[in-house]
Amino acid sequence: MRGVSSGKEEVHQATRNLDKGVFPTAFCRIYPDYLGGSPEYVNIMHADGAGTKSALAYLYWKETGDLSVWRGIAQDAIVMNLDDLICTGAVDEFLFTSTIGRNKNGIPGEVITEIIRGTEVFFDKMREFGIQIHYMGGETADLGDLVRTVIVDGNLACRMPLKQVITNEGIRVGDLIVGLASSGMTSYETEYNSGIGSNGLTSARHDLLDHEYAVKYPETLDPGMEGKWAYSGKYRLTDPSGTPANIGKLLLSPTRSYAPVIRTILDGNPGEIHGMVHCSGGGQTKCLHYIPEGVSIVKDSLFPIPPVFRLIQESSQVSWREMYQVFNMGHRLELFTHPAFAAHIITVSQRFGLEAQIIGRVVSRQDTRLLILGPEGEYPFPDLPA
Repeated sequence: MRGVSSGKEEVHQATRNLDKGVFPTAFCRIYPDYLGGSPEYVNIMHADGAGTKSALAYLYWKETGDLSVWRGIAQDAIVMNLDDLICTGAVDEFLFTSTIGRNKNGIPGEVITEIIRGTEVFFDKMREFGIQIHYMGGETADLGDLVRTVIVDGNLACRMPLKQVITNEGIRVGDLIVGLASSGMTSYETEYNSGIGSNGLTSARHDLLDHEYAVKYPETLDPGMEGKWAYSGKYRLTDPSGTPANIGKLLLSPTRSYAPVIRTILDGNPGEIHGMVHCSGGGQTKCLHYIPEGVSIVKDSLFPIPPVFRLIQESSQVSWREMYQVFNMGHRLELFTHPAFAAHIITVSQRFGLEAQIIGRVVSRQDTRLLILGPEGEYPFPDLPA
């Protein structure tokens, strides 16, 4: 209907024969140390971006004149890479390059300046916590024949000791799963975060926002989309949302990074974390791609569903099962650990003003690989296709 897929089945099919790296269950592909040639090190690289959230930023900027939303888009493009890499245990000395494709007729230089400045501001904030991300420049291209507004992507890479890598192969029956909240406000954030991250924004903006935006800004949607699916909600960007943010800012909350918290948790605690999963594309079912064979997951103590996801579900009337497959629904990072270490994770998180709690556990394999027990019902998920 809207040209998106939470499971990205066609992408997985197209890439099924690619080299999965040294540790196939690790959250990012990990390769031998091609850069340094040392058997004691590995290379890790990841590519991601802000996705269609940039179209939402475009809407908000055009309607309000608020250029600051583009700084959040820069953070989205970085964190969608950074928080994938931290799931492997990487927490320092990263190299980042950006790739920005714009339609110059709609995206002037002042927007590009804000995106680049937002990149620098985020890196400065991470340095306060000992996380060095070196900006290596990138490519900014005028692609009016291809791009209707702007695409903001990035690439993040690092070289790290092999012995520090978290591969997810250590996830075992009896492990607890600690979830780190996606909403609220941590000590290193300056405003309320809805928790939406950078996934599911095509659904979120079209399901919530009024059809007038389709008429006024046709450049923000797929020309092939049926009219009834384009901005089919009832809200304007500046409407109140019942939270500290209006509807537009609720959807534009910059993707929170957990890097400062994870760096502190891992410091001096080698081997305590058996696995990590960033609940990005695929939402609460993302873990299915990264758990070892022979184990299953039960998530039965989830966070209360943040307001942004309730608004989306009420407006779209999609099933709660599908909501869990698209959105993080309250926590965006999962740490798998033995019971004795779970309390330490929660304590460290709380020092940063970040809510954390045990949201589930690892059990022996049964008829499903994932069972979500949410406030609206039970949702079993079978094995992924081979």
